[in-house]
Amino acid sequence: MLPALPSPRPWQPWRALRRLAVLALLLLMPLGLTGCGRGTSPPQATVQSALALQIELIQGAGTPEVSHVRIERRSSVRIGSGQGQRLSGHFDWRLADDPIKVDSPFEIYLQRGERGQSWRLARPSGGDEEGENQQWLIDPLPIRS
Repeated sequence: MLPALPSPRPWQPWRALRRLAVLALLLLMPLGLTGCGRGTSPPQATVQSALALQIELIQGAGTPEVSHVRIERRSSVRIGSGQGQRLSGHFDWRLADDPIKVDSPFEIYLQRGERGQSWRLARPSGGDEEGENQQWLIDPLPIRS
């Protein structure tokens, strides 16, 4: 003797809607999570400004033209007693009176301002080899119009 088959359930539209809602949430959740992380990264214009300031401080020349910034790596780092971002990648730049553009690799450190409304360029200036007790020079980014 064969076991009796269960009788089919009547169609319940609320179950189908519930499953559809769960599926939609599962598909949209990764988009929401990546959106949360973007708030902690500096905007592209801030990175360009920081690169220009770093060149000015190193070269001692006029304000350089920075363009085509391509960020390849981002990570959080400890800068002094606060948190910061380590960014690396490539960018194009040239000095004001120089017609030649240079494609260069970069690694910069940025730290958020105290109120979270601005960013500062942080430059390592000494410390031990392992990075503990690292000293930092912090320079505010100029306001460019």
